[in-house]
Amino acid sequence: MNKHIIFIASLLVGIFFTSNSCTDLNEVILDETSATGLSDKLAADGNLAPVYAPLPTLYTHTTLFALQEISTDEAILPYRGGTDWGDNGIYVALHTHTLTSADPNVRNTWTTIVTGISRAVTAMNALPTNGDPIAKTYLAEARGMRAYYNMVLLDLFGLVLVKDDLGEISKVLRGNEAVEHLKSEFVAVEPNLEANVGPGRLSKTGVWGLLSRLHLNAAVYRDPYAASFDFKAEDMDKVVEYCDKVISSGTHQLSRDYFSIFNSDNHTNKELVFAVDQRAELNGHNRLAYFSLSGDQFPLTAFPAANGTDGPAITPDFYRTWVNAYAPAEPTVDPRFYRKNVIIPADSCVDGNTYNFDRGILRGQQYGLVRVNGAFVKCADGKFKIGKLYNGTRNKPFLPVNFTEDVNYTVAGSDYSRGYRVLKYEFSKKSASGRNLGDADLVIVRYADIYMMRAEAKLRKSNDAAAALADVNTVRASRTLTTPPPALTSMNLDLLFRERGFEFYWELLRRTDMIRFGKYEGVWTEKNNADKFKRLFPIPQTAIDGASNIPGYLKQNQSY
Repeated sequence: MNKHIIFIASLLVGIFFTSNSCTDLNEVILDETSATGLSDKLAADGNLAPVYAPLPTLYTHTTLFALQEISTDEAILPYRGGTDWGDNGIYVALHTHTLTSADPNVRNTWTTIVTGISRAVTAMNALPTNGDPIAKTYLAEARGMRAYYNMVLLDLFGLVLVKDDLGEISKVLRGNEAVEHLKSEFVAVEPNLEANVGPGRLSKTGVWGLLSRLHLNAAVYRDPYAASFDFKAEDMDKVVEYCDKVISSGTHQLSRDYFSIFNSDNHTNKELVFAVDQRAELNGHNRLAYFSLSGDQFPLTAFPAANGTDGPAITPDFYRTWVNAYAPAEPTVDPRFYRKNVIIPADSCVDGNTYNFDRGILRGQQYGLVRVNGAFVKCADGKFKIGKLYNGTRNKPFLPVNFTEDVNYTVAGSDYSRGYRVLKYEFSKKSASGRNLGDADLVIVRYADIYMMRAEAKLRKSNDAAAALADVNTVRASRTLTTPPPALTSMNLDLLFRERGFEFYWELLRRTDMIRFGKYEGVWTEKNNADKFKRLFPIPQTAIDGASNIPGYLKQNQSY
């Protein structure tokens, strides 16, 4: 994100806290060219910063991640130990497709999206009168971000909210009208966006990526409850067109190191096309790294309180897609599945400066820093003791942290070590609590998806399996830090769906993919609900009650 946006966001926080204290305020001249307050440039920064500010909240474990992953065959979150993560059954209801309009995670996700839309409208009202040349670009970004937030709203809830002034009542669009509106908004802003502003701001390639995604899902958005989706040839042509624009721009490249895409220093990784800027000065969160780890996994020698939380595991169903794809070999032949970062024998000693957790899908007995009475045990040479981990924080010191494939809602199947876990984003080395100060930018669109979307569009339009296979194998072959996964020899929609699972697991795309591929009414661990009306989430009842006094203004989605 632009350094002035970072500055102005910090400035606004400072103003908030100092204005609520009893300290006398001294006048500060913020720019020598303006003795009366902010320069036009700083004012424009201040208009734009709040537009991006809701993104880290939207991309937390209990908002968009929960809705997009725990509702699918990729992730399950039982009552750990019979009590932890119970939360009155909301994660069970999410996974089994039995949500109600009172669900707090759905409500918080809706509120965060609507906040983003409102802030974009506020910026769009302020920026046209700003005299700095950057205001034209910022206005395009704000308008584009309004479209992005609305695109997420359309994906989750089946509607778009349109207004140009905060004093107006939003117009509610659904179906084709909503799709056409978003297409026109993204197309309108593209000429005024910059090409090279980093992944934390909406750029030309970012909006091309979003347009590709919009056209790819347009059939679902037009008729979300259809028995089969009408993927129009013109939409698939647009997917290819916009993907070609991203590829031919030369701005991005596939990373030879798959897990570096999710490292703490990934802000400069060229595979990121559009992302949530989470560098430490922006006070990001570490929730997507800590969420799945055991409460007795402590990744950081500097912070003995930073651990996991025994949250979601992958389902056996999803794990078996890996096994079946590579049998009789282990799925570790695919470098996207797992990386062993530190090869150590049990009961050994490690240098705290080089100790790093394994990444990907974690199976079996876990080893790590030995912790006693809140402190890490050290060896005689001052290094840190590594050994077999047990569930000491759960008052089960004789139960090993031994992740097993099976996980379900039975008493035994919900215990703390059930289910294979995922550590895809690097655990931030600055996170004293394990929850805060995430450094890794969170992916919204990345370059691999550009190839995957283009492959899918070619399959759906003309069943061009050869071209689709080439695009998929381009992504697979790019992961050359270690031996890349073997090239595929054929391609169809089912194989492509499987491949998207391998490439994008834990990246908040699974529900959208499952619906588009006709898989969301399927059966998987602890889920057999085949109600097509659960493709959309319920509009929070609080939103319906408070939206307007116009009768029937905000109509609830079917079946809720």
